[in-house]
Amino acid sequence: MGDPLTFVRDNTILKPPSLVPELRLHLADKAVPLWELTEEELAEKDLPPPYWAFAWAGGQALARYVIDHPQIAAGQRVLDIAAGSGLVGIAALWVSAAHVVANDIDAFAIAAITLNATANGVEAGLETVRRDMLDEPVLAADGMPLYDLVLAGDVCYEKPMAGRTIAWLRRHAAAGATVLMGDPGRSYLPESGLTQLAEYMVPTPRDLEDSDIRRTIVWQVEPV
Repeated sequence: MGDPLTFVRDNTILKPPSLVPELRLHLADKAVPLWELTEEELAEKDLPPPYWAFAWAGGQALARYVIDHPQIAAGQRVLDIAAGSGLVGIAALWVSAAHVVANDIDAFAIAAITLNATANGVEAGLETVRRDMLDEPVLAADGMPLYDLVLAGDVCYEKPMAGRTIAWLRRHAAAGATVLMGDPGRSYLPESGLTQLAEYMVPTPRDLEDSDIRRTIVWQVEPV
């Protein structure tokens, strides 16, 4: 594999997401060509889509909510889980979060997050973590929550991941963190234990979604 930073720079365009014009991200114009390029770069087939190269509806709604309600993230220790492009964590840094950990398992996502933070001038507060964190503790050694705010955009599209992620998010909520999730009605969204905070109509490209606009909800995740 070549340099992920170079790959992201060479195959994306720096532009604002539709619902969050304050920020700029390295985004792809089309899903399939970049997907094919990613497989060529890694010399692998049947890879998952390049989630990091698009501003998904759930993440856009959550980022919009954070920017519109800056008191939620200002001065806080924030975790952006399954961060993709890093949009949500970057929005938190934009409104003066003290520190953001942006987590993803994809090396290209980590590169995109790094570049996107730099493009928006918020790289100083960012820490990237490339590993599966969903079985890790939610409490620090002193018994306090590891994070004040946990953010998750669009994590309910695939059953096994949704189940693990929601269970872990509930553990963070039980530990005392504020846990927010953006979701445009994905198949595996829980039927209970969520409190609606806001609703947005998010423009979405047809090669990603089945409609031009997705009704997207920002939820607070409850401990139970």
